[in-house]
Amino acid sequence: MKSEITNNLEHVLVKCMTACEYCATLCLQEENVKMMARCIMLDRDCADICMLTARFVARDSAHAQHVMRECIEICRLCEEECRKHEADHCQKCADACRECAEACENWMAQK
Repeated sequence: MKSEITNNLEHVLVKCMTACEYCATLCLQEENVKMMARCIMLDRDCADICMLTARFVARDSAHAQHVMRECIEICRLCEEECRKHEADHCQKCADACRECAEACENWMAQK
């Protein structure tokens, strides 16, 4: 049976993926899309690494911690970039990325 920390982590990873996908979609609708290019790229990378990490955690992979370190790094970069933009979706994405990085760090500390 999964621990509460693992269940929470899986939920937070999916939540972050969703926030990043939504942020990238809305950034693509901005008038000056070029200005949002780095945000969009990091959103997409973050969404992908969050889903990969969730899969590794769900299957209790021996490689979960390795992937999780990358997830933390990308979440932190995405948070930093999204904070530069005033759009509500960017700020919500930044919050989700921060929460995800913290949940990953907490999970790793328990292992």
